[in-house]
Amino acid sequence: MKKRCVGSTALEITEVSFGGAAVGGLYRACPREAAMQTLQVAWDTGLRYFDTAPFYGFGLSERRFGDFLRDKPRDSYVLSTKVGRLFRPVPEDQVPDHSYVDPLPFALDYDYSYDGIMRSVEFSYARLGLNRIDILFVHDIGVYTHGVEKTKLHFRQLMDGGLKALEQLKSSKVISAYGLGVNEVQICLDVLRQAPLDCILLASRYSLLDRTAEAELLPFCRQRQTSLIIGGVFNSGILATGPVPGAHFDYLPATQNILDRVGAMEKIAAEGGYPLAAAAFQFPLHEPVVASVLTGTAKPANLARNLQLLDIPVPETEFAKYDPYTVVQKLG
Repeated sequence: MKKRCVGSTALEITEVSFGGAAVGGLYRACPREAAMQTLQVAWDTGLRYFDTAPFYGFGLSERRFGDFLRDKPRDSYVLSTKVGRLFRPVPEDQVPDHSYVDPLPFALDYDYSYDGIMRSVEFSYARLGLNRIDILFVHDIGVYTHGVEKTKLHFRQLMDGGLKALEQLKSSKVISAYGLGVNEVQICLDVLRQAPLDCILLASRYSLLDRTAEAELLPFCRQRQTSLIIGGVFNSGILATGPVPGAHFDYLPATQNILDRVGAMEKIAAEGGYPLAAAAFQFPLHEPVVASVLTGTAKPANLARNLQLLDIPVPETEFAKYDPYTVVQKLG
């Protein structure tokens, strides 16, 4: 599988990468055997960039990634995890509900400070059982997760010490790159205006359906030599399922407006002779600042099906037809 560079670093990652939320039990239980089988499919199909986080199953995803990768040659893959949450053990009946099924028995505290990031890295090493992490992402900092007032506090923590920790880890070659792992554009712009980032893992904001990142973030990333890793290319599923009853967009049931827009997109894809899901999966890779597209599932068959979407020809000229203005015209 082809690789692309991360920012201005020497690090290269595969154009498609595997994300670890689902194997940590997001929304539904993921038995260990299913997690290992899915990771094996990812490996067998050439994926060599793996992204996880302490949040995914409260440590469960990191443990599973480490178990799977431990016997692989260390220079044969790239691994990223995240900082910003610290976990403490609690009784099983006090484990908070963050949509993970059967997580490990911990509760979380947010900490984007110098000490918080350094502690988070140490804990990740222990959970992974590996001696190297290639990329660290500051996880879920911003209004989307914290609201306005708490974001001010967390942003100050990051600016006053967290970024120093990340830069120190990079300059001492503990990691090769660092950035943000978020679901919103504004915090990316806020941080980039004050500090360089090697990369940003951005979920759901650069897709056929949601172009939020296009106006300001993409040109800013080109200017700052910051790579994007794009998650959520199906926008919570609707670009894969189509506008069916119960379809979700941005983690919630899709509104009628979204259903109508996706219906118009399905017509474009049908006229072009390819499935909409193939266009959705391939779309971000046509932007040079995008280093990788992230896909995540806990089912081997689903992963294999998603990767097959890369083999379906979607002519370059087709993507202009999904411009939001064009889609609205098609609705009319």
